[in-house]
Amino acid sequence: MSAPNPSRSCACQGFNRAELLRHAAAQAGRGLPAIEPGMPTPAGTGLSRRGFLLASAGLALSVYGAGRVLDPSTFEEGIARAAAAPAQPVLVSVYLQGGIDSMSVLYPVGDPLYTKYRPVLALPEGAGPAFTEDPRLHWHPVATPLAQLHAEGKLSVLPAVGYTDPDQSHFTSRHFWEVGATQAELLTGWMGRYLDLVGSADNPLQGLCLDEALQPALATARMPVATIDTPSSYSFYARGVWGPPQTIMYDYFDALGQLGARSGDQAMAQSGQAALMSSTLRRQLLPFQPSSEGGAPALPAGYPSGSDRFPARMAGIAQMLGAGLPMKCVSISTESVFDTHDSQVTALNTGLDEAARTLYAFQRDLEARGLADRVLTLVWSEFGRRPQENASGGTDHGAAGCAFVMGTRAAGTMIGEWPGLAGGLDSLGNVRATSDFRGLYCSLLEQWLGQEAAQIIPGATGLPRAQVVR
Repeated sequence: MSAPNPSRSCACQGFNRAELLRHAAAQAGRGLPAIEPGMPTPAGTGLSRRGFLLASAGLALSVYGAGRVLDPSTFEEGIARAAAAPAQPVLVSVYLQGGIDSMSVLYPVGDPLYTKYRPVLALPEGAGPAFTEDPRLHWHPVATPLAQLHAEGKLSVLPAVGYTDPDQSHFTSRHFWEVGATQAELLTGWMGRYLDLVGSADNPLQGLCLDEALQPALATARMPVATIDTPSSYSFYARGVWGPPQTIMYDYFDALGQLGARSGDQAMAQSGQAALMSSTLRRQLLPFQPSSEGGAPALPAGYPSGSDRFPARMAGIAQMLGAGLPMKCVSISTESVFDTHDSQVTALNTGLDEAARTLYAFQRDLEARGLADRVLTLVWSEFGRRPQENASGGTDHGAAGCAFVMGTRAAGTMIGEWPGLAGGLDSLGNVRATSDFRGLYCSLLEQWLGQEAAQIIPGATGLPRAQVVR
């Protein structure tokens, strides 16, 4: 038996209950367990779930939320049409599970109260590089890849992001971030509502979640969205064809696709585009397929290796975008859990190191593929931790936390500010937010996705915007 990964362990029963409830809610047909008093119903509850194999796209998908039952060939045609359309901007949402300690990611070594509040957990001044926009803050040493991206102007930093009257429940606070409002009754995700406005009824790849079940931020009311577990679960086959004939079939895909695409006939052109996409996708995804000996495929250069699926899933996003799949919104979460009530140093260092190196590798991967100008990556967590460490070598649930917007088109600046420990704590002693996550969503919708935020985010007209896109 392998040793447990400390970055995935979680002693917080509130976090564990929340995960069980959400997982059950996303598995349609299994019923929803009783919600504890005061907890909101998870977004996406009640969405229908259907499994499809899209042969032309090489994907085994769980499709959620289609308004009417469409057969796989209809989805294939819709995906082919969308793939042939002009390239669209893509938003990737990365959830750091459990409420990461933002006062360690960006630690306030220049604040005189820092070592008083954290006599054991405080990091020394020279441990990590300085945050150039606020000399009071330094990057955690394992977050150096993020510091490098910020120095290149490719990472916007929100050092104290949250919302008014913060809720320290994992379940409730994460729900607010997922639905884009501090409203418990909403059952659609903020990205899901965007797709309901601009999406297509025959392209489930427009909203893609890489996880075992749909993440609520993508929950729609009308349009289909999809989930796939890992890149290595992608498949490509034709019924009854294997061995040498399969190789011959692959060799002719490009030729037949070109013939159809140039035929001048609309139906033939559509079929040709599907064949070309299939052939391209098959080649792109070969590195992710298990070897003939059954071993795990090697990840592209730069991604951290290990048993965690987060790096492989992020690499898979770059692969699929490189293959021309028509995605608009992508949702993914770390496997590492940052709910560090005790023994924080080991768990945080392990999880943050993997997350930072994976995000850096993903950005470099997009740049190498010529896709970087099309993709913004939002990195968030449901809250930060308390400034004061506890007696168990950890930190408890707090209020404002940190978030990042990564990409070559990101503004690359600080949004909001670090409020300081002397005057920047609320009545409960937690860090006060200097930027609102709902305003961040409004900015991303309007500046990146080109959609009026008032149609998606409740109360958008009264929320301040920040410049997040250059």
